[in-house]
Amino acid sequence: MSNRPPGHGPRSTDRPNPETSRCGPVRTFLYTADGIPIDSVYVPGARVDEPLPETSRAARRDLVFVVATGFTGDVDRPHVRRVAGVLRAYGAVVTFSFRGHGRSGGRSTVGDKEVLDLAAAVEWARGLGHERVVTVGFSMGGSVVLRHAALEPGSVDAVASVSAPARWYYRGTAPMRRLHWLVTRPAGRVVGRYGLRTRIHHREWDPVPLSPAEAVPRIAPTPLLIVHGDRDGYFPLDHPRMLAEAAGDHGELWLEPGMGHAENAADDALLARIGDWAAAVAG
Repeated sequence: MSNRPPGHGPRSTDRPNPETSRCGPVRTFLYTADGIPIDSVYVPGARVDEPLPETSRAARRDLVFVVATGFTGDVDRPHVRRVAGVLRAYGAVVTFSFRGHGRSGGRSTVGDKEVLDLAAAVEWARGLGHERVVTVGFSMGGSVVLRHAALEPGSVDAVASVSAPARWYYRGTAPMRRLHWLVTRPAGRVVGRYGLRTRIHHREWDPVPLSPAEAVPRIAPTPLLIVHGDRDGYFPLDHPRMLAEAAGDHGELWLEPGMGHAENAADDALLARIGDWAAAVAG
């Protein structure tokens, strides 16, 4: 097990040359600061001869998106591949499976140690030669990108958090009550392992990690975008509003009419707007 601090020195089973890696996708395992193998995929930005969304600029060679999925997501899920497919019109894309998800090792801590997974992916993206890194997180991943940017100041150039909670232990909706059963009960963890390809750690948080709302003020001056649907069945609108209030003037809030929760609810047009925003603010 490594004693390196979070975000430093991720080891990869494959270290592609920064130039040749942009010729095609690369799939490898990264190792986090606490020694967990993380299944990761790099996809280069779209070529100039590829069709691009009307709103996009040409894909920037210096820009890479690191996508943090929602709970139970992994790099092989169709909705994750769709997100990557849209964002690559604006830059290269790194996707990865959080610990306990898909082919990655370890067990999910539902947003706590996952900051180490994101840190490894961000450093890998930098190592591939990209000068500008934008993290885009959905649901659990949305909370992780906020905490990562707060705990690793200056590590990224912009942050977009979609459908994220503002506070921990929320059980005010039926989907969140089901999720708590999945995480906290032995029977729920069996369902997660065999039904959702997600291995969940049985230990409770100790200590309780910094909450998303507590993390947000520490992100400034890094550009921050908070996106939330007004039909989100998991987290009602007080969550994004709490995050936006904590962000103050340095954060931007998009409340999306008719949108539900996370990647499945984020249509291609919204993803394209996020890509356009990132290309404009990331320097």
